[in-house]
Amino acid sequence: MDGRGRKLLSLRRKFERDYLSPMEAELAPRGRGVSRLHRQPVWRAAGRLADLPHWTGSAAALAFLSATIAYGIVLGGYGREVSDALLSAGGLGIETVKLSGQRETNEFQIIEALEIQEGSSLALFDAEAARERLSSIAWVKQASVMKLYPGTLQVRIDEKEPFALWQRGSVVSIINREGEVITDDVDGRYANLLMVMNHGAQRRAGEIIAALEKVPALRSRVRAAELVADRRWDLMLENGITVRLPENGVDQALADVVLMDEKNGLLARDIVAVDMRLADRVVVRLSDEAVARRKAGGRSGEQIVNLERDT
Repeated sequence: MDGRGRKLLSLRRKFERDYLSPMEAELAPRGRGVSRLHRQPVWRAAGRLADLPHWTGSAAALAFLSATIAYGIVLGGYGREVSDALLSAGGLGIETVKLSGQRETNEFQIIEALEIQEGSSLALFDAEAARERLSSIAWVKQASVMKLYPGTLQVRIDEKEPFALWQRGSVVSIINREGEVITDDVDGRYANLLMVMNHGAQRRAGEIIAALEKVPALRSRVRAAELVADRRWDLMLENGITVRLPENGVDQALADVVLMDEKNGLLARDIVAVDMRLADRVVVRLSDEAVARRKAGGRSGEQIVNLERDT
């Protein structure tokens, strides 16, 4: 060992003797390596954290807590509800719903189809899904849903037009001009609609309604129109008389009925049916009471009476 080495060893032993306890001196490393005097104390590395702002620890703890809460919300499936609540609290909640175009559709049905919950935000509201739900309502032909920020939902309803009532068996429905069923929920509001009866009548309702519109004096007295054998119509009047129309020439037959009623009060007589199916004459069936009176007066009890048609 040279002189320099002996000097370093002497200083090391002096340090262990003066500054270290016997236990520390025994555990002190021997031989070659970095001297303890030249090692960097561990506490100096921690000292670098002292350069960070004093609020760093609180911010880190808050961030960790927020991340934990967010993870729990997403995992539990409450992300949409929380986002809705935050946006609503921020001034984007749905405050007003403006409805227009509805006549037959109940406002409660519309609100229910929109599925607006307390705290729903306009930003996250699914307008397309709401439009599809509205379109499934019986009376709705089509619907539009618009967002008007910050908090208004505008709903426009285009409804189906009621055209006639259709009865088959005990079921009565409201139908449109094309014969499609709108709803089976029928009440007194639709009493002015013509009722067509039997299967197939819904598709041909337009033809008999168009014919009756040409004779408004008779149309107001018609309660229902029955399609017979999918070929021709029988009209049931409000006083119980049935007018049997031909398969062809319906317009002329209706005009003849109106003319005979104006001339001799045909539809005010004690009869139960007027048969217009013959081209040259009208066959009228008397009521049972009228037949009885004719027999009591010594007249024929024949129930069929022929009246000549104007040609």
